[in-house]
Amino acid sequence: MAALCYLCAVRKKQKIRILEQVKVEDYAAEGKSIARVDGKVVFIEGAVPGDVVNVQLGKSKKDWAEGKAVHFHEYAADRTTPFCNHFGLCGGCKWQMLPYEKQLEYKQREVEQNLKRIGRIDLPEMLPIVGAKHTKYYRNKLEYTFSSKRYLTREELLERDKQREALPEGAEPANTPDVALGYHVPKIYDKIVDIETCYLQQEPNNAIRNFVRDFAKKQGFSFYDIKAHEGWLRTMIFRMTTTGEVMVNITFGYDDVPNRELLYNALLKEFPEITTLLYTINPKWNDSIYDLQPQTFFGSGYVSEKLEEFVFKIGPKSFFQTNTKQGEELYKVTRDFAKLTGNETLYDLYCGTGSIGIFCSKGAKKIIGVEAVAEAIEDAKENAAVNGLTNTSFYAGDVIDICNDAFFAAHGRPDVIITDPPRAGMHEKLVRKLLEIEAPRIVYVSCNPATQARDLQLLNEKYVVEQLQPVDMFPHTHHIENVAALVLR
Repeated sequence: MAALCYLCAVRKKQKIRILEQVKVEDYAAEGKSIARVDGKVVFIEGAVPGDVVNVQLGKSKKDWAEGKAVHFHEYAADRTTPFCNHFGLCGGCKWQMLPYEKQLEYKQREVEQNLKRIGRIDLPEMLPIVGAKHTKYYRNKLEYTFSSKRYLTREELLERDKQREALPEGAEPANTPDVALGYHVPKIYDKIVDIETCYLQQEPNNAIRNFVRDFAKKQGFSFYDIKAHEGWLRTMIFRMTTTGEVMVNITFGYDDVPNRELLYNALLKEFPEITTLLYTINPKWNDSIYDLQPQTFFGSGYVSEKLEEFVFKIGPKSFFQTNTKQGEELYKVTRDFAKLTGNETLYDLYCGTGSIGIFCSKGAKKIIGVEAVAEAIEDAKENAAVNGLTNTSFYAGDVIDICNDAFFAAHGRPDVIITDPPRAGMHEKLVRKLLEIEAPRIVYVSCNPATQARDLQLLNEKYVVEQLQPVDMFPHTHHIENVAALVLR
């Protein structure tokens, strides 16, 4: 009866909010496709141009609506079969059903449309997108979440209801905890998809994750309950480098030395390829570890990565491009656009751990890095020292406050500025600061072409866009990076 009621409720909801037999016309942006139904524009998640689908609406306004594909009547001719069993549940790699060449085509188009529609400035012809040679196992960092509540599919819920109905009257089902170690379900903050095989990072990633989950279940360790804010195991972060080093950092809700040693000794015995093993105690409500201090249980507490001949020391809280090979390609484009001759003073804004400035260091007379996160600046200084560089200086603080006349008098005015802001783009005050500084050349590295377009429009007051180059850092996702070279009018 419970299963029947559940289905009735779903059907009632779908009857009201379902558009049937919708022909998907084109790609829109941010991983969504577009169709037109009775004059209304409909943005659709989970479909590609050429599909014919039923769409369950989430929002419906006068002129537009958005929803997700819930049933396929026809598949587009250029669809491909997703390679991951978790496709459609975990929220990652949402474009597996598109051939990679098609993904690149849509990403290039999105950059072009954003720059034209939002920027509304004169632009040069965009260079062809730099695609990734490796479309699987490309990430050097992954974070998994432990949860006392595994996400159950509709089929699993129905099967559970059937089992309950089959029990004798008054009998209770066996209390088997549905714990998980994996990724968040999109838009459901308290449920986790239990991941068996992930194609984002090479082995021993899957083997270690599955071992930890199974060992924890066998030992009866408690998995975190985000609603109740209780449980021992919270998150697990992997870092794996092209140099063959492996870092594992597990976050615990509270300190439990005997059980931690039991788990960690078993982990090191089973996986001798782990080069450093850390733990972090997090009693807070949020999962961020950036205001916490990870402790080293085994190894050095860091791993080393290489970009060309440059070596970078990466700690458990360090920011580093998560796709090493494509990060190298992105930095090559950035260095080429900077057009360094060996005589320039280069300012690296939002410099993080100094990777872009260090990568460009051979072509510049002096590198000045500025970053708001003090710990990242310490990493940048250490990375410069590891590479034997003497022409770099790094400063912690807001660039708007730091880059004043006294700072320029001490370090020299910039000949080239490289800026690599977060997805929100540059603060308008920083854009105004760049217009005031009037560096002859700016290279703008962006992970969000929409906010980049907005900033380029503001910079258009004094700058002309000379070159544009998209770079795909994250295959099978809709995310795209773009590099723009600007010259002073």
